[in-house]
This record gives sequence, C-alpha cells and structure tokens, in this order.
Amino acid sequence: TQNQAFSAILFLYRHVEPRDLGNLEGIVRAKRPKRLPVVLTRDEIRKILGVLKENKWLMCALMYGTGMRLQECVTLRVKDVDFGAGRIVIRGGKGAKDRRALLPVRVREPLRAHLERVRAQHREDLDRDAGWVEVPGAIGREFPNAGREWSWQWVFPATRCYRHPETGQWRRHHFHETALQRSFKDAVAQVKIPKPATCHTLRHSFATHLL
Repeated sequence: TQNQAFSAILFLYRHVEPRDLGNLEGIVRAKRPKRLPVVLTRDEIRKILGVLKENKWLMCALMYGTGMRLQECVTLRVKDVDFGAGRIVIRGGKGAKDRRALLPVRVREPLRAHLERVRAQHREDLDRDAGWVEVPGAIGREFPNAGREWSWQWVFPATRCYRHPETGQWRRHHFHETALQRSFKDAVAQVKIPKPATCHTLRHSFATHLL
C-alpha cells in the first residue's frame, strides 16, 4: 500500500542509507477507508430470532428493539425495567452515560413472564441463604443488604451461583456475554446468512431500520 511504501522509504533513508529528507510534515498520507458496519435486513433478523430460544431470544430481541449493546443487555437490572412507562433505563453506556429506551411492545409480555421465573428462582436462592448479586461499591457500603434485594437482581442471571471469596456470599453473576455471542453466531450459521453478523450487528440494524 501507499503507506507501507512510504514507511519503507523512510526506514531506508533513516537507518540504511542515511539522508537528510528535510521537512516531511506536508506530505499527505493515504487515509484508511472506513469499513461500513454489517447490517441485517428485517427478514434476516426474523430468521435469526426464529431459531433462538427462551432467554437468548429475549436478549437478542431486546438488543434489536432498543439498540442496546451486548454488555448493556446482560447487565440490565430489574429496577431498570419500567413496564408502566413502557421503557428501560440503560446504565453505564458509552462514556459512562445512562439513557432511556422504549420497551418494544413485542417483548413486554415475554419479558414479564421471564421476570416471574427469575423472581421465583431468586426466592429459592434466598431460602438457601444465597440470593446475592454484585452491586456498585457505593451502594453496597450505604445499603449492605442491597445485593439481595429484588430490584438489584440481574434481569438475565447466570444459571449457577458462586461463592464470593472475600465476603463468602453466594452470588449469581449475570448471563455471560460470550455464551450469547456463541448462540447468535450459531443461529446466523443455521439460517445460512452469508454475513459476518454478531450481536453488535443488531444495534447497527436497529439504527438503520429507524431511518
């Protein structure tokens, strides 16, 4: 490429056959072309969602319907879902900023049913002296039991608990993002979509389909 050739010439005359090249500030370097993001059509998204199951379907439907990033989705908490207002609060986005998004009508009832199952699981965890999740440091210091409250639970918890080495608390982590990435990749391959689509592609597709 042009930039590689330019760098090779600079190396030659600076280190192999030293020469005074003068002021090079005015030389225009080749700009790297911007890579366009992968975007799925509505039909392709329908096909992908059609082979995803249960909470994986729900997470991908949420990402597409709200423009959430993968990490924002898996770390969503119960307190940030407002069925009455029909919206969710997305915490700690790019630039550590919170933002609100409309809760798609299509996912409201599936999400409500999902949360009922998660709450039943949380009650069982509490009965076993577990039920903790990680909370922000300042919250944990001011409200020591916040990590067991329903409002702070993950919307998409992991299937297994773990024992925190410092506190001894039995906690649930949120659903792991790599597991969802793997399921999404498998779904794309299953429906034979010839695009390098990832979970983040749902966000790009959301933005494109709004235009």
